[in-house]
Amino acid sequence: MLKTKTYKYRIYPTKEQLRLLERTLEICRILYNSCLADRRNHYRSTGKGLSRIRQQEILRSDKKRIAALHEVHSQVLQDVLFRVERAFQAFFRRVKDRIGKAGYPRYKGEGQYDSICYPQEPGFRLTAQGLQLSRIGTVKIRLHRRIDGTIKTCIIRRHADTWHACFTVEYELVPIPVPRAAIGIDAGIRSFAVLSDGTVIDNPKHLKKSEKRLRKAQQRLSRRIKGSANRRKTRKKVARIHLRTRNQRADFHHKMSRSLVNQYGFIAVEGLHIQGMVRNHHLAKSISDAGWGQFFNFLAYKAENAGCRLERIPARYTSISCSACGARVDKSLSDRVHACSSCGLVLDRDHNAAINILNRAGTARINACGEAVLQDPSTMQEAVPVRAR
Repeated sequence: MLKTKTYKYRIYPTKEQLRLLERTLEICRILYNSCLADRRNHYRSTGKGLSRIRQQEILRSDKKRIAALHEVHSQVLQDVLFRVERAFQAFFRRVKDRIGKAGYPRYKGEGQYDSICYPQEPGFRLTAQGLQLSRIGTVKIRLHRRIDGTIKTCIIRRHADTWHACFTVEYELVPIPVPRAAIGIDAGIRSFAVLSDGTVIDNPKHLKKSEKRLRKAQQRLSRRIKGSANRRKTRKKVARIHLRTRNQRADFHHKMSRSLVNQYGFIAVEGLHIQGMVRNHHLAKSISDAGWGQFFNFLAYKAENAGCRLERIPARYTSISCSACGARVDKSLSDRVHACSSCGLVLDRDHNAAINILNRAGTARINACGEAVLQDPSTMQEAVPVRAR
């Protein structure tokens, strides 16, 4: 069974290569905005949409009179047109589904176009000397891990003042033994997660730890004159702090999700409506800092590749229902202990919720050692993992 995944590596362009990359991004940004304007103007004048095929014809004629377009590899320019098409397809889909604001595709401002895509070789080629990029040259790359599979595309992405190469790889999925253990996970803020076996995963709170440095950098940025070189330098410093925080959070999520998938064959998590929860302005920053959505996404694709099963359980009443007798014990957010008056169970609030989440999945039982195991391991291969949204 063929699957795809992405490998991300740091690249180190020279000053001249950096200038060429920045120039390429700027040309692609201008082309993107031009394509948006062409589609809008064509619809206003004719009442009909402008197709990607027609825009490709326009691009071919533009290359005969605009010298700057020859500075960029042809397939990179073609990918810009595909991005415009996907932006309008997503817009029309949102209009049809009536999900919130449709969000008409917007123009990209200066510095807002951060990636280019080489759809296939020979636009790019990975060699012993480095990463060969058409119109750029051979860029030094740090291959910190081996690439398993066939490389299909290469995306060069700018993050603050760092650059990365992202390779989309097609590979053959090799089945591996699936653990029989099952676990329920209750996500939180005080602790990142509590498992149904009582394990507590501490919340690292990466954003909170970097807030002091971030606040000082943002204060310096606010004092800089707009358009000045000092403002551009300070803006990059702010971006580096945000990037470091994001990398720390992603590293934590990757390690935790990998650890859980290696230990458990069945994982039950809360089906949280995170977009609705962040509307609470008292908790929004803490919820965003925890990054539950990213963690569940990492957990979903790792579980799918490992042959594990991931279930999203509705979060309704998981905190107030007793995991022993099912009675409901009303609590406020400040009540951290579950004390059931019906059966006398006294348990940590999040631990009780994690047990409820696992119990509602209905596929696990408690063995003589007090561990949760799957009732029927054969159902593991029949179940389709649910990808977190």
